[in-house]
Amino acid sequence: MNKLEILKTYFGYKGFRPAQEKVIDEILSGRDVLAVMPTGAGKSICFQVPALMMNGITIVISPLISLMTDQVSSLVQSGIRAAYLNSTLSAAAQRKVTDNIRAGMYKIVYIAPERLDTEGFGRVAADIDISMVAVDEAHCISQWGQDFRPSYMNIIKFIASLPERPVVTAFTATATERVRADIVSSLEMKDPYCVTTGFDRPNLYFGVKTPDNKYEELKSLLSGYEGKSGIVYCSTRKNVDEVAFKLENDGFSAAPYHAGMADDMRMKNQEDFIYDRVRIIVATNAFGMGIDKSNVSFVIHYNMPKDMESYYQEAGRAGRDGEPADCIMLYSGADYRLAKYMIENSYGEGNVDEKTAELLKKRDLKRLSAITEYSHGTACLRSYILNYFGEDSSGKCANCSFCSGDTEKTDVTVEAQKIMSCIYRMGQSYGAAMVIKVLRGESDDRIREYNFSSLPTYGIMSDMSAGRIKDIIGRLTSNGYLVRTDSDRPVLKLTAKAVPVLKGMESVYIMLPKEKPVKGKRVHTGAEYALDSRLMEKLKQLRKSIAETLGIPPYQVFTDATLRDMCSKLPVSKGEFLAVSGVGSMKLERYGDEFIKLIADWKKQNGGVRLSEKEAAAVSEHPLHEIAKKLTEDIISEDDLTISQYSDNIITASGINFKTRGVRTAIGDWLIEKGLLCEKKDAKGMNCKAVTKLSESVGIVSRTKISARGVPYSTVVLTPEAQRFITEHFSEIASIED
Repeated sequence: MNKLEILKTYFGYKGFRPAQEKVIDEILSGRDVLAVMPTGAGKSICFQVPALMMNGITIVISPLISLMTDQVSSLVQSGIRAAYLNSTLSAAAQRKVTDNIRAGMYKIVYIAPERLDTEGFGRVAADIDISMVAVDEAHCISQWGQDFRPSYMNIIKFIASLPERPVVTAFTATATERVRADIVSSLEMKDPYCVTTGFDRPNLYFGVKTPDNKYEELKSLLSGYEGKSGIVYCSTRKNVDEVAFKLENDGFSAAPYHAGMADDMRMKNQEDFIYDRVRIIVATNAFGMGIDKSNVSFVIHYNMPKDMESYYQEAGRAGRDGEPADCIMLYSGADYRLAKYMIENSYGEGNVDEKTAELLKKRDLKRLSAITEYSHGTACLRSYILNYFGEDSSGKCANCSFCSGDTEKTDVTVEAQKIMSCIYRMGQSYGAAMVIKVLRGESDDRIREYNFSSLPTYGIMSDMSAGRIKDIIGRLTSNGYLVRTDSDRPVLKLTAKAVPVLKGMESVYIMLPKEKPVKGKRVHTGAEYALDSRLMEKLKQLRKSIAETLGIPPYQVFTDATLRDMCSKLPVSKGEFLAVSGVGSMKLERYGDEFIKLIADWKKQNGGVRLSEKEAAAVSEHPLHEIAKKLTEDIISEDDLTISQYSDNIITASGINFKTRGVRTAIGDWLIEKGLLCEKKDAKGMNCKAVTKLSESVGIVSRTKISARGVPYSTVVLTPEAQRFITEHFSEIASIED
């Protein structure tokens, strides 16, 4: 088969993406290749297609076990003979794999760099025809990269030991010009074809927020991603544990991941996320490298990373399937201080000599300065990223928080002087909340006790909302004019940078949210799909059932993008099904009949055509009334359910195109109005729902549950009696929304 036939037969695509075909042609001509391509651009295709066309075996060097197992599993599902060698295999399994390698049973073998210098694999490599060595995550070989791994230095020694030198290829998603040169030199590449396809990911929206309360902002963001998978990155294990626990307690499907957890629990949480059993993974940067989960719809950085390379690599795990996805950073000045502290303490204990340590610290602090500038969000975020990696870009992208109209550059010199003066006159001894009260001229016991109403700054910003003043204080803090102390009772203090502003010698311009935000939702520049979400949900359920039977992640059956193409094309024959993007001959043979039958039944039930965009939208106009008409006793579970779980049952049973959150909110509001639930603050000061004296009368009770970390917490659950009560009154709940 030629390259296009291989692409369609095994991978299900009709044509190559930009640069893929040229890279493949150069490899097939026998030339070394260095390809820098953003996540989602199809790097793997660039070495997998030629690997199937070359005579010998291709050795793929990969840094993480998760990457190997994921890619090998995907290749096998596509009908390609592939295997991996790593520490997860038993001695007997390793012998079996090496015997099969000698027998020529595989075309592609993934291997960890640490195994290259073992005597056993050296003997195997000497006996076989290796046509290509492909180095994945190639930036790991460069000491100037953000993820240097000494084990990668084994690669050149391994290549030199082979009877004949194979084609050497290297692939990475993030590499500055200096790192690219280091890769070529370290791998001793011969006249390589070097290509950088561009770092832009048009389907990704980039945003920076500086909230006063990060966790409340995180909850608000996650509420908008209902039913979607995503990653929340935190800079420390402590933050991971705290955020994951809070999210679990607040009813989100979330689990923690970091290197300090027990191995079995960490791997369980990772698998739950990959297999769509958990929707949100809260993790340190130990998570994600090599995770090929295609349907990650959002990546939220709870803390600023220490450099742009790490940020772009981590953010790039969103939208791998080409679907629109969000990359949001929640920034605070404390993030900078933590990152700086970690850098200054990273090169001790004799890891490197003193001179090298100082050089590396200087490099890392320069990188920290760059991402801190990005975090201030004073220009197009996409252009900033592209320029950082050496790609010319200017103007507005229309798909970041700076360019989309969410913020605007504002002269706040007068406001800054008022705020700074107030902080100074209050003795630099109070937090933002008290400062805002004084500026707005509010009155409470503490203001009267300390006689703050006598200050010249009392009430001088009474015409501005508390939220707006808080935004300005947040920006003044992140831009270095103010500092929040790290004590148990953080207070605002002025920095030296504030002095010239107070004296009228300097002006202050900062990016602020527009006071009258543009109505409507943000529009992504990536492709949007109009489809009937009810069919999409049925396709997902079938995919999940097949994946569970085979013991593989759902996206290895078909990606979300492929399911959406099915919704669009509605194939009811094998020929039509093969025309769906992402469907190759092997997957047609394995899964085609079941999906074709589901789609054919769907078309029959819906008059032969899918809903138009207008009709699909109409389904959602008054969904609660439509849901109320379709509810029966069948939705009552024999188990106790949370309000969210019960709402999921309602949506599934009704088949109405509506988000669970809307149902959950309507039920919760109605129960509060009836006095069957109340709202209160938990031990950490967060809003939560709680039972009342009337709750038990209808079967609503509080239960103690155990989080993924083994920590007990209380949550409200609906017994079967309560579920029946709510079902019987759902028409009343729907009417309240009006």
